[in-house]
Amino acid sequence: MLEPGAAHPVLTIDEAGQFEAALFGGDEAREWPAMQRAGRAIAGAVTRDYCELGEFPESARVLVLAGKGHNGGDALIAARRILEKHPRARAAVCFVFGGQSLRPLAWRAYRELAQAAPGRVEACDAAAVQKHGAGFDLCLDGIFGFQFRPPVDARVAKLIDSVNAMPVDFRAAVDLPSGSFRADFTYATGIVKAPVLDNPNSGRVRYLDLGFFSGGPCRDTAILTPAVLAPLRALRPAHTDKRDYGHLFIVGGSRKYPGAVLMSVLAALRSGAGLVTAFVPESLAPAFAAQVPEVIWHGMAESPGGGLALEDLPVFRGRFSEKASGTASATALVIGPGLSRDRESLALASEVLRINESIPVVLDADALQPDIVAVGKAPRILTPHAGEHQRVETAIPDGAVVVRKGPLTRIEHSGRTYVSLFGGPVLARGGSGDLLAGMIGGLLAQAPEALLHAACRGTAWHGMAADCLARARGQRAVLATQLLDFLPGVLRGGSQ
Repeated sequence: MLEPGAAHPVLTIDEAGQFEAALFGGDEAREWPAMQRAGRAIAGAVTRDYCELGEFPESARVLVLAGKGHNGGDALIAARRILEKHPRARAAVCFVFGGQSLRPLAWRAYRELAQAAPGRVEACDAAAVQKHGAGFDLCLDGIFGFQFRPPVDARVAKLIDSVNAMPVDFRAAVDLPSGSFRADFTYATGIVKAPVLDNPNSGRVRYLDLGFFSGGPCRDTAILTPAVLAPLRALRPAHTDKRDYGHLFIVGGSRKYPGAVLMSVLAALRSGAGLVTAFVPESLAPAFAAQVPEVIWHGMAESPGGGLALEDLPVFRGRFSEKASGTASATALVIGPGLSRDRESLALASEVLRINESIPVVLDADALQPDIVAVGKAPRILTPHAGEHQRVETAIPDGAVVVRKGPLTRIEHSGRTYVSLFGGPVLARGGSGDLLAGMIGGLLAQAPEALLHAACRGTAWHGMAADCLARARGQRAVLATQLLDFLPGVLRGGSQ
């Protein structure tokens, strides 16, 4: 289990309805402040995430699709905040079911929007949007709330289809996409409802914490929050030593994939590990040592295929023996980055696991083979992408922590799933997984008994740094290793 506040529960639609009924009791005086918080949070998140395209346009055209209820109200409040911050921005508000259909709080939200930006808010109906709509910078979908049940009315479906076809730079949905609305981002306000995680139209899901949950997760599936990084933000003790922060061994590299292990090493250093030793083919060690002198580079015998040869297995026997101590011993292992599928290298990985009885290990990349992941007794974290998971799924030992990488990364352990909503397409490039393995390994070395914590913190930290990278540099013209430069800012309270 993680610390209270580090993860918040994912609820079903019915559970969310019951939770909100108990929280607000249908009292508009209690609902209105929550809507204000939701609208402000959406506006702030939208303008932050828009930075992945560039600066939010000062003369932005905003289209609001307002339904009858609270989702429409949230979108209208968000539009108001955006127009207040950008005095030349304009909003077109489409009352999807007609202005007379608005419930009291949604109507109040529209009235305050119109009063806050006189002359810059235009009310329109679906026909006007379909006839004249074009060139919007932002569309806010607030048509349906989570209590909506399909099917969508044909007239509304036609409107949504026409909006999907418009040249809109940024499409944002409130809580859940309405019908077939194709969102770039969906902003889950206060509660993440389970269907949003599996909806292909959700785009990227952001959780906007409105303070509804004060304790830990109460369900088997939970969303990681920035609070999971709180222990990493604390000051270190004044009287401390590098040995207090663990010693990570990284085993990997090959002539075929030399860069992967280097990236894992760089990430492990940035994770705060006290010592890092890398076991790599001897032909790589001199160049790597010149690039990263902070690491202890151990050049190993090479196989004919350019990987790690079995003949140096005794090196590990010595390091894992009970007599090993001080800087000679490891507190965690990472095996796999750049290892390649060289037969000797894979055999070495298997034998290292066989002789390692207790040091926790992260298995990544080519070490994720069915005949490797189940070897030995040491605690382990696996970091597979979808294809690798399919390959090793039947061989995963009980008690392992599995970091299932993807658009939503899921950390699975003992029947619980922790979902990271951080990161995005900027991570869809070679090397991002090698960085993650190094970060998780470095955190594990500092707290070898806390496998789940290392996996969750490493994944969240990696994703939050990726978000910051994308906002600062965009999604395309960046390098995976640039993510490392944003790790310090995340811990020091940088943009989330």
